[in-house]
Amino acid sequence: MSEQDDPIPLASSFDRYLQDKGKGRGGDGGNYRRNAERELHRFAEWAAGDRGDDDWTGTVPDDVDREPAFEDLDERTFREYARHLASDRGLKQNTVQTYYAYISAWCGWCVNEGYLQAHFAQRASATAPLPEDDGRKPGDQQAWTSEQRHALTRHVDEQARDAVEAYTTLPKDTAPTDKQRARYRALKATRERALIYLIAYTAVRVGELLRDSDDPRRRGVRWEDLNLEDGSMDVYRKKQQWDAASLPDPVIHPVRQYQKVLQPPTERWPVFPTFDQRTLAALVQEELTDRGQRPADVKDRRDEFVRDLLLTLEEDIRPQSITTDGARSILHRLTDDAGVEVAHPRHDYLAPHGGRRGMGEVLVRSFGYTVAARYLDNSEEMVRERYSHIEAGELGDVATDALGDMDEI
Repeated sequence: MSEQDDPIPLASSFDRYLQDKGKGRGGDGGNYRRNAERELHRFAEWAAGDRGDDDWTGTVPDDVDREPAFEDLDERTFREYARHLASDRGLKQNTVQTYYAYISAWCGWCVNEGYLQAHFAQRASATAPLPEDDGRKPGDQQAWTSEQRHALTRHVDEQARDAVEAYTTLPKDTAPTDKQRARYRALKATRERALIYLIAYTAVRVGELLRDSDDPRRRGVRWEDLNLEDGSMDVYRKKQQWDAASLPDPVIHPVRQYQKVLQPPTERWPVFPTFDQRTLAALVQEELTDRGQRPADVKDRRDEFVRDLLLTLEEDIRPQSITTDGARSILHRLTDDAGVEVAHPRHDYLAPHGGRRGMGEVLVRSFGYTVAARYLDNSEEMVRERYSHIEAGELGDVATDALGDMDEI
């Protein structure tokens, strides 16, 4: 950029970069886009002098009144930002590495797009203040133990059994509203049990199972995606394509019983529809109005049901699936209700990824890395890396046996 050109603000590149990195139509979705956008704006605030230490004034010269621009950036800038991230802000070393990686990736893109002359963020002097990476990813180490899995599934089994029994044994003269309340409780309990079993035993990523609000392609599995006879389920994989996932025997009965209580009007219904009352109320009002009903008629129709979810089933008003965040909230509550103890530095509940990782532990120990990789939809190399502690333990046993044999000689 020549000296006579007006300085180009850093923020002017953000939308285009995020669109290139986003997923879905128009590049509007994806977790990477969301996280990168957050870190880019933090970087811009720091460059403006708003997020640093008291003596940090930003990258713009003191005698200039403008936003941070590309001409202000050099390797010293990124060195200072690396030092800022690594300072005592309570961030773990791997988190610092992750946050800096978002900025470094943007810097590389800026070089390709002509905003910068060099990839300053990757130079050795720029990355020197970063802490060493110990190879662990933050939040990705929890694995449900067999005791935790059994405790949680036993709890949801009891919930579902009691709710279904209460609903199916109602006297014939039970008032309609009481029948609706009993059915709703049975729906809630069987939905939660089916969700827990799928997370615990299929090793499917929660983003493949439920709706991801940041990725429009991930709308959550529908009943048409399930084949309970064959024991399979079609999911949109992390590798950006549809693929079949296995439904092992423990999952089939909970899903069948839930389906029997739900009685979805069509197979295009989500397996796990949202139960959020405000969301469903807005959906019902909009849909019935679009069907030509007057506001008074809509109100009368809603008054016939104790919950709008039951009305959506009656009128085949298809709601959205619950989100991945919704699943985490459910798991948080159920972990507490079941009294499951969780000792983990990042998660105080049984997180969804822990169910997948726990199943991976079982598969690797029982069938080896090749079979586990196929079930987990990962490369064998990645599975060996993620579960390297198992092989290390087995080699330790071999060494112990060898030493024992030597002692006997």
